[in-house]
Amino acid sequence: MANTPQSKKRARQSETRFDINKARRSRIRTFLRKVEEAIASGSRDAAMAALKDAQPELMRGVTKGVAHKNTVARKVSRLNARVKALA
Repeated sequence: MANTPQSKKRARQSETRFDINKARRSRIRTFLRKVEEAIASGSRDAAMAALKDAQPELMRGVTKGVAHKNTVARKVSRLNARVKALA
């Protein structure tokens, strides 16, 4: 348990950051799910639009420290390849 004022503040900050990061991760997953659903439906235009919406959200996750740069780059690359394969 936090005893000093500094450790109490750090505990509060940690809780706040956890909530913010959790919401951000959830938002990213939602965008990814939309792309996956569009790919599954077989509609190339819908998949392209969903991917175009998802990319900035994924990159924002990198800048905010929620996801690793290479992980996001790999996900975007693989999604892009799958969308292109729909043609």
